[in-house]
Amino acid sequence: MLGAGVILFLAVLQGATELFPVSSLGHAVVVPPLLHLGFRQSDPAFVPVLAMLHVGTATALLILYRRDWWRIVRGFISAVARGAVRTPDERLAVMLLVGTVPAATVGFALESTLKSNFADPHLAAALLIVNAAILLGAEWYRRRDERRQAHGEAQYQDVEHLGWRATVIVGACQVGALFPGISRAGVTMAAGLVAGLRHQQAARFSFLLATPIIMAAGLLEIPDLGPDRPTAFVSVGAAALSGVIAYLSARFLLRYLRSGRLDPFAYYCAALGVAGLVLIR
Repeated sequence: MLGAGVILFLAVLQGATELFPVSSLGHAVVVPPLLHLGFRQSDPAFVPVLAMLHVGTATALLILYRRDWWRIVRGFISAVARGAVRTPDERLAVMLLVGTVPAATVGFALESTLKSNFADPHLAAALLIVNAAILLGAEWYRRRDERRQAHGEAQYQDVEHLGWRATVIVGACQVGALFPGISRAGVTMAAGLVAGLRHQQAARFSFLLATPIIMAAGLLEIPDLGPDRPTAFVSVGAAALSGVIAYLSARFLLRYLRSGRLDPFAYYCAALGVAGLVLIR
């Protein structure tokens, strides 16, 4: 059974890393053995507790983008009623639906197989290094694009004007986040940058895409907490803590991305991945 201290530690870790492009799941698998916290990711309560923490994160995103989600829900209803997409809000609603389907389908079909990876810190450490390469690759592409834009050969776009093909690709990138070490925020932001979004717009689309799948995955796992009421009770409080930290982290990241890039996160992931491969036995 996971102790209250471990659950609260995971809450802080989850809240601080879920919306940064550094893989919260990778941290949850790699950091505890690095710090010798004395619990195993194979513990039956590990995944359900993480799921509860994800509900806190998703709630933070709903609050952060509450005005967007109000328009998205209204847009979806009007698009269904009309049978056509005409307004930007209707288009964004359908884009999010289309972008969510790939990861939701793969996650549901391969749930048991994917969960087995959560007990392998060496795999997570190696994938953190892969995540770093993805972020650096996207920034390299963005710098090349910026040079083209300076010569009038490229133009940035808003989320609502993203093409359907790009939407599917960005959404499909969420599949990578089903593996510990690959960041959902990181791969979707990277794909958004390659598709021509600015850093802040790429983050916004990433957060909007993540909200329904994070919330759904969390709610589906919660019943597996079972009859252990102390663990369930602590997990609810931990989810609230995780949500508050995630909200503050997202606000910070959006402010940072006004002029910042993903490179520092890439170097951090690479360093943590190397440390995990070298130090975890």
